[in-house]
Amino acid sequence: MKISKGFTLVELMVGVAIIGIALAVALPNFNNWIVQIRVDNEISQIHRLLLTARNTAINLEHEVIVCPLDGKSCVDDWSREISAFVDVNNNGDYDSADNETIIRVKAAIDEGDALTFPRGSLTYQPTGQAGGAAGTFAYCPKSLPQFNRGVIVSLRGRAIQTRDTDNDNIDETRAGADITCE
Repeated sequence: MKISKGFTLVELMVGVAIIGIALAVALPNFNNWIVQIRVDNEISQIHRLLLTARNTAINLEHEVIVCPLDGKSCVDDWSREISAFVDVNNNGDYDSADNETIIRVKAAIDEGDALTFPRGSLTYQPTGQAGGAAGTFAYCPKSLPQFNRGVIVSLRGRAIQTRDTDNDNIDETRAGADITCE
C-alpha cells in the first residue's frame, strides 16, 4: 500500500475556508486595535510635550510657548508639526537670533485625523501656569468618534489625559461632554 504525504483538494479547501472565516472575524477588530494604538500614541506625545514645556518654563523662569510654527510665527493649525520653544523676548514668536530654543517637537498627525485646541498657541508662564485660559487638546481619528481622546490643560498648567467617566466608551472633558474636534 502506498502512503500519501500531502493534502487532498477537499482538505485544502476546508483549510482555506476556515482561514477565510477567521480573517473575516478578526480584521475589523484588528483595524480598531491599530487605530486605538495610534490615538494612544498621539495623546501620549502631546501629553509629554506639554509636561516638558511646563517643566522648562518653571526651571528656566521664562515663558514657553507650544504651537504649530510656520517659520517663526504660530499658526492655528494643530494638525501640523507642534513645537515648544522658550520665548526669551516675550514676543510670542520663535526668534533663533535671540537665542530662543526649540525644546521639543511633535510630528504632524496622520492625514484625515483632527487635532484641535481652542487657541492658536499655549503659553506656559515661569510659574508653570497656563497663560490665558484652560483648554482641551482633542484628537479625533477620521470617522471613528469612539476613539476620540484628549489632553486637558488646567489654568494651573497641569496636563491630564481624558478618560471615559460615564462608561459609554467615549472620553469626556472635565465638564462631562464627549471629546469632539468640532
